[in-house]
Amino acid sequence: MVRSLVVFCISIAVVGVASAEPSATPSQIISHIPRQPVQSSAIAKIGYSKRRHILEIEFVNGAVYRYLDVPVVVYRGLMSAESKARFYDSNIRGHYRSVVAKGAGIHEIN
Repeated sequence: MVRSLVVFCISIAVVGVASAEPSATPSQIISHIPRQPVQSSAIAKIGYSKRRHILEIEFVNGAVYRYLDVPVVVYRGLMSAESKARFYDSNIRGHYRSVVAKGAGIHEIN
């Protein structure tokens, strides 16, 4: 009888934990980096966190990418480039670990 009661209590505890609402995972990050509009055919806005070395690029199609461990010199180069899209293609895309925005959060893509 006691064994049946213990099994029943454990079953209830497992069901309670399994049905609990999931918490945000580390890969679901809400951005608080302000982005400013730029003149570009492909890029709508750019933001940078000097403290965390994070570059965020919002493209004209609405996609937002976050690039990690980007030196401030690269951000400054992007902001001063005559062609931001060309600078992005040559110096950022494929050079830094990135995450892409999905819904309310940002999720790792590579």
